Amino acid sequence: MTNDGPMCPATSTSGSSRATRPRRLREVTPGRRGLVLAWFAFTVTFGAMRLLTWLIHIDVGGIGDVSAGGVHIHHYVWGILLLLLVGGIGLVERSARVRLWLGLAYGVGAALVIDEAALLLSLEDVYWDDEGGISIGLALLVIGVAGSLLALTRRSEEEDGTKG
Repeated sequence: MTNDGPMCPATSTSGSSRATRPRRLREVTPGRRGLVLAWFAFTVTFGAMRLLTWLIHIDVGGIGDVSAGGVHIHHYVWGILLLLLVGGIGLVERSARVRLWLGLAYGVGAALVIDEAALLLSLEDVYWDDEGGISIGLALLVIGVAGSLLALTRRSEEEDGTKG
């Protein structure tokens, strides 16, 4: 019997094993690690992009927009390209290690797109307008729902098809 502390016993008092919530990424079943990393990357990237764009907006320390030929390239473009790459690799590669990296890349790409969802819906640059709040609301909804689903659901290794 292992002793994981009073809040997370590894076995019940009757001696039968009882499943516990994973506390570290390596304790998450291999089939779910990519999902957890996608959620984490989405959350961090969304926050980082909001900070970066705010710094650009207030003109801090030489940080500026990315442009090509005088045309501003919005970060949803990079997100779409990253999602296309993740999808293509995901069609041919199935290893657990690659799934981890794909999960991270997927979360980053999705955050780059969702952060400019209001622009995509209105086809106008509304990032700093009231309408730009749609992107924030949508991102917070994704973070909350995906995080809740990951926290409230559990799949065994047998269900994942990744035993071992």
